[in-house]
Amino acid sequence: MSKIQSINPWTGKVVKEYNPLTEEEITAKTQRAATAFESWKTTPISERAALMKKAGEVLRKNKEEYARLITVEMGKIIRESRAEIEKCASVCDYYAENAAQFLSPEEISLTDGKKAKVLHQPLGVVLAVMPWNFPFWQVFRFAAPTLMAGNTGILKHASNVPQCSLAIESVFRDAGFPEGVFQSFLIDSKATLALLEQDEVKAVSLTGSEKAGAAVAAAAGKNIKKSLLELGGSDPFIVLADADIEKAAETAVKGRMINFGQSCIAAKRFIVEEAVFEYFLALFKEKMNVLKMADPLDESSDYACMARPDLAAELYSQVKKSVDMGAKVLLGGHPPEEGSAGFVPTILTDIPTDSPAFSEELFGPVATVFKVKNAQEAIQLANATEFGLGASLWTEDLEKGETLAAQIDSGAVFLNAMVASQPGLPFGGIKKSGFGRELGREGILEFVNTKSVYLG
Repeated sequence: MSKIQSINPWTGKVVKEYNPLTEEEITAKTQRAATAFESWKTTPISERAALMKKAGEVLRKNKEEYARLITVEMGKIIRESRAEIEKCASVCDYYAENAAQFLSPEEISLTDGKKAKVLHQPLGVVLAVMPWNFPFWQVFRFAAPTLMAGNTGILKHASNVPQCSLAIESVFRDAGFPEGVFQSFLIDSKATLALLEQDEVKAVSLTGSEKAGAAVAAAAGKNIKKSLLELGGSDPFIVLADADIEKAAETAVKGRMINFGQSCIAAKRFIVEEAVFEYFLALFKEKMNVLKMADPLDESSDYACMARPDLAAELYSQVKKSVDMGAKVLLGGHPPEEGSAGFVPTILTDIPTDSPAFSEELFGPVATVFKVKNAQEAIQLANATEFGLGASLWTEDLEKGETLAAQIDSGAVFLNAMVASQPGLPFGGIKKSGFGRELGREGILEFVNTKSVYLG
């Protein structure tokens, strides 16, 4: 059985190795989660809230340790890793403070003169299949609402971040959560799908690729189990002629380069009205070009490397194919060194509609920039994708902005701001970006039984 390796993408060195769980260990830990559920579901929500608050405290207390783990394991610059830990603590606080209200019974007056109540009760053991790009945040935005609802959680994390996976389990353990309420499973994809065959597992949440999402959703559907999918994105960043172009360009660089472009909600397609196209493009290139590459542990670093060498090679393949088909390189466009996770920030223009850069998600520091005649053409191009996760729209006319936002096919639209997930806003997509919602009130209600009680 092959080991699960933690490899520093900046140095290429193996940091740690782990043996994956055996079938017997998986069975025992799954049963532990089911057993824990029987008592956890009846634990007063005030007690759950106190423990979740404590989890936030553990995160803040050990922020430097956890941030360094993220940086060493997947290459995120240390400043962004610290911010990720702070964000995780904030979502713990949010659900500790709001879960009781979100889950409170709802009274209904019926047309026959009778009364009814709607209860929100936990389902049981919920499996989380999580990605490497935000190795703490993706997990906590699942775990905080799911555990506060009274479910127990099993984490199958990405194979390249095993240290983060185990550290997250330790956060809940150190916060005082009962044994079995949250566990990390170091397993492969085959064992993950097999978990959905187990009666103890009642639902699954996956954040990841379309391929992984399709496989997990199919397995969940086969076993009649609830699934939530948050998949890829090719988010448009629309700049209209009446926008604050300086601010838009500055935010565009941040939106494309956050986490070195390895984010489902990163701005990827920049759609700009022709009246301001050249001005925006010049500013965008200038601001992108001054960013500094350095060791991700260096406080001054603006970017470092991608999470794995194969990801850098795959991204360059998409760029090369697009350039061979006619796309123009405004910045970067160079191949990564053999076996390296390094990549040069790249800007492409004049994108052919049949090229990878037009139709595929570019999961890394590559921006595609498009010129359009007017706002309606911008909306049409924004919607010309299989994805529908987020969108950013820039205009000084907020009334017009709200009208246009309603026409964009996506799970979220941010006016004059970068798309970002936050505890109080429901988060998720449409089309091939997935289904279901995380965060906000909607997020905690995804994995509950909404039970109607008729009072005759």
